[in-house]
Amino acid sequence: MNRVILKGPDAIAKMRRAGQLLAQVFTELDHRMLPGVTTMAINQWVEHYIRHELAARPASLGQYDYPYSLNASPNHVVCHGFPTETPMQEGDIVNIDITLEKDGYIADSSKTYCIGQVSSGAQKLVDATYTAMWQGIKAVKPGNTLGDIGHAIDTYARQQGYSVVLDYCGHGIGQQMHEAPQVLHSGRAGTGLTLKPGMTFTIEPMINQGRSATRTLRDQWTVITQDKQLSAQWEHTVLVTPTGVEVLTLRPEEAQRNSALG
Repeated sequence: MNRVILKGPDAIAKMRRAGQLLAQVFTELDHRMLPGVTTMAINQWVEHYIRHELAARPASLGQYDYPYSLNASPNHVVCHGFPTETPMQEGDIVNIDITLEKDGYIADSSKTYCIGQVSSGAQKLVDATYTAMWQGIKAVKPGNTLGDIGHAIDTYARQQGYSVVLDYCGHGIGQQMHEAPQVLHSGRAGTGLTLKPGMTFTIEPMINQGRSATRTLRDQWTVITQDKQLSAQWEHTVLVTPTGVEVLTLRPEEAQRNSALG
């Protein structure tokens, strides 16, 4: 995973299509993430929808022997949570992370859902994490560096009183789910790999209420905050364009924010 693969027009068109389909999955999920619903039921619906309605493939299923079509990470789970039969409850925050492959190319995105009415503290964390992701996206353009992305995310998160998880990062993506480069969510401006048109990668900050330290459970997948405080995450797949950035997994409700990138 050392060589960064620059995507040409055909690959970009296919990644754009995969991203549009994945955005459609999340749009359909918006009215399904409700108190009383289990994340296992969400997983089953997502797999069926991707396969049968979109004629695509849930790319997480079987990747590294992972047995489900999505990650479901509630409350103090940072990432890689298994879907379960435990009903979601009013006040939970739940990150849903989905990858989708269409015509040989993969898109990756996640969204943290607020289940019913959540506490003001939980809402503030979710909103700040979303803004932190967009701060990173705004730093994407030719000539900038990976360090600029991490610096933008970390600076904003710290200003809001939160910590950035350092154990996990974004990644290049294309025909493989994980390609070069690694995209850290903390960094020093002006350092690291220089961004070039045709690069495609994810930006997916995990932001904690408390300390950044994490712990992996015995299932060897589920990652939680060591201090059991809340964690939130958002993720998009992006393309470096000749003039800036294109968010390949952009959802309809985000169009206005994307247009502000110029």
